[in-house]
Amino acid sequence: MRRLIVISVLAALAVCTSASASSTTPSSVTAQLALAHIATAKYATDLNRAKADGYQIITRMIPNMGYHFLNPKVKGFDITKPAILVYQHRGGAWQLGALEWVFPKMPAREPVPGARYGAFGAACHYVDGTFVFASSQDRCAATSPTTGAKFNFWHGPLVTLHIWLWYPNPSGLFSGTNPLVGVYNGT
Repeated sequence: MRRLIVISVLAALAVCTSASASSTTPSSVTAQLALAHIATAKYATDLNRAKADGYQIITRMIPNMGYHFLNPKVKGFDITKPAILVYQHRGGAWQLGALEWVFPKMPAREPVPGARYGAFGAACHYVDGTFVFASSQDRCAATSPTTGAKFNFWHGPLVTLHIWLWYPNPSGLFSGTNPLVGVYNGT
């Protein structure tokens, strides 16, 4: 556990240094990353704390990304309150890897200078983290076609913003995927 925390702190320092070196407005990005790091440190290796604070599973392991946990009470963009926490899982340990925010369309004002955005298609989500892409809610089955879990919610197409603050990512701080978490794909 201690090793994971040390690795996370080192990764965060690398992220802040990398953002500072590559951004057009380093002080604002670095300050935002520092605030996000401080605010989410309590979740770094404590998924139970995240769950107690309202985060609930919305996806199982997405390859080269992780398990996604959404807090439905978090609205809009606040660097200190990510809507989604992305975890990697190995054995009995959970490690926070990335923070994520979603938007119904591309933000008019860039919430983090230099950020890159991804996309996630319209989907039906079930209470056990299974999901199925579907163009409208009326196409969502009452239970997951693969597990039988109860329907939770549907969303339209989303614009995503990932920040790999807790796990190093050679593809970049804002990349949607991370090749280094590929070792967790089967977990």
